[in-house]
Amino acid sequence: MDLRFWQNFRDSEDGAVTVDWVVLTAGLLIFGVMTANLIITGSTATSTSVGAALSNAEVPAITF
Repeated sequence: MDLRFWQNFRDSEDGAVTVDWVVLTAGLLIFGVMTANLIITGSTATSTSVGAALSNAEVPAITF
């Protein structure tokens, strides 16, 4: 191959932008999954404790 081809290939930065976007997108995806996992875990724990409190609650009888 021609030496100019290899110099152009070495100096080209078109692929570098693509790699940057792939890494950025993967990072955002991982962050989103981790955030969703935290929300699901927290809401499950909260709903379990609310359910336990409601099942143990005593409701007084109302008489007229």
